[in-house]
Amino acid sequence: MCGIFFFSFLNAQEKGTGPFLKIKTPKYNFGFVKQETIVKIEYEFQNSGADTLYISNIEVTCGCTVADYPHYPIKPGDTGIILITFNTKEKFDRQDRTVDVVSNAINSPTKLRFKGVILEPKAEKKDK
Repeated sequence: MCGIFFFSFLNAQEKGTGPFLKIKTPKYNFGFVKQETIVKIEYEFQNSGADTLYISNIEVTCGCTVADYPHYPIKPGDTGIILITFNTKEKFDRQDRTVDVVSNAINSPTKLRFKGVILEPKAEKKDK
């Protein structure tokens, strides 16, 4: 049964029925940044399906992440940008985050991932 569903999904994608959200680079590594840095990531995407794409929401896991996305219809073949802003103010060490793009695409929700290391500020040396 699962195999039939998977085959149907692939077949629908190949035929181009419905919208399909294709992310150019769905994973991003922001490297090492100092705590309190604002990390901005642009995810380029294309509607590679046959119908108009509507992004309805982007689900984030905490208040440190904000998403901005097109609030208008994306026609087949058109491209756009999803902007993720990650505030590292109260974060440190390794961070590995995902956000879900919710849309009418046949591959919704679509995951975006970003990761990196946040360095704590060095303690200031006091003069004796």
